[in-house]
Amino acid sequence: MKKLISSLLVAVMVLGLMACGGTSESTESTEPAPAAESEAAATPETAPAEESTAEAAGSVYYLNFKPEADQAWQDLAALYTEQTGVPVKVVTAASGTYSDTLTAEMAKTEAPTLFQCGNAQGLIDWNDYCLDLTGTDVLAEMTTSDFNLTDETGAVKAIGYCYECFGIIVNTALLEEAGYALSDITDFASLSEIAHDIHDRASELGFDAFASAGLDSSSSWRFSGHLANMPLYYEFRDDGVTAQPATITGAYLDNYRNIWDLYINTAAADPTGLTTYTGDHSQAQFGNSEVVFWQQGSWEYANLVGETYGMDPANLAMIPIYCGVEGEEEAGLCSGTENCWAVNSQASEENIQATLDFVHWVVTSEEGTTMMAEQFGPIPFKNAKTPENVFFADANELLADGKYTVTWAFNHTPNVDDWRATVVTALAAYSADQSDANWAKVVEAFVDGWAYEYTIQNG
Repeated sequence: MKKLISSLLVAVMVLGLMACGGTSESTESTEPAPAAESEAAATPETAPAEESTAEAAGSVYYLNFKPEADQAWQDLAALYTEQTGVPVKVVTAASGTYSDTLTAEMAKTEAPTLFQCGNAQGLIDWNDYCLDLTGTDVLAEMTTSDFNLTDETGAVKAIGYCYECFGIIVNTALLEEAGYALSDITDFASLSEIAHDIHDRASELGFDAFASAGLDSSSSWRFSGHLANMPLYYEFRDDGVTAQPATITGAYLDNYRNIWDLYINTAAADPTGLTTYTGDHSQAQFGNSEVVFWQQGSWEYANLVGETYGMDPANLAMIPIYCGVEGEEEAGLCSGTENCWAVNSQASEENIQATLDFVHWVVTSEEGTTMMAEQFGPIPFKNAKTPENVFFADANELLADGKYTVTWAFNHTPNVDDWRATVVTALAAYSADQSDANWAKVVEAFVDGWAYEYTIQNG
């Protein structure tokens, strides 16, 4: 695992961060809400808060952006309150709505004291609300600073508390039942051949190749964000891009089309109605062993092996997203992070201290580090536990074999929500009628849309 961490840190240190989710409903703990702070709010220029060992007198409000981890956060918050008496409220934004939810919640008197600031653009938007964490106990617990976000003065405004990987999750038991081994898949050509064969024999086998490529808002981020990473990564690699560019060329969009066509044409889902397929639907297809392949990330491990599906970890693996790029047989998983905590500098001193104490407890306590390992995998803190998540073992093995990490280029996307929405609309139209003319609309949304959103964002 140390080999994975050290390799990934080098690969992702230049990238920004961005949020994703899993389910579709917002939830809130039953803990009492924090007291009103409008009169005692600190200014953005407030010096870094000094932590103490004394019990905080304030309260914590965490606006969580990962729906799949909601219950785990609710349970941990309740445990912390039971142990310390400090009220901890956890609210989880619905999938794909975090940015809007954060904006709405920050306008309230009882605003979040702990929130997600996921990328460079997020830091621009929320810098005045991000406490400088320099000198805090939680920062001292970190084993690396490479995942953190700093402003132009060098102040640490958000800390990356875990990293993740995504790719194509494989049910290896079903793959073997279909007559193949994981080692048979080495590039796009071999993946395509196997997927088409399984799809053609779906009625005989009793399962299909790919889970639905749903374009409902609870699922579309997998393709307008994570899958879009593939053409962006290779273009940025070729051009040496390390910061958000004003324009892109779309040089690898034919490869994006390759993998998208495979997703939608070797699945049970009707390509003409993908906007009606949700993230829960594709998860259930894979979790219930109805399909062999599912594009998703390491964050789904707990769901797959948990009570709902009870999958055997020995039957799970993650392979790279192959799309036909030359040399891709040497690719590893898409690895990086989109998880950064920021503490609200506008909260009262008591609530700031309570929040710092809570976060420090999360990354140092037996209960907190156990939950983090189960839900998030590896975390860059001294007391981190080694996760059982087999997807990280796959990432580590690929790195050990000398494969290159596909870093998270999609974090450079300008005006990300609007850009993605345009791409999703074009993908839906193309999927319903897979003509060259309709694919040209996808290219237009991708390339011209990028330049347009960059102008809107940057003026």
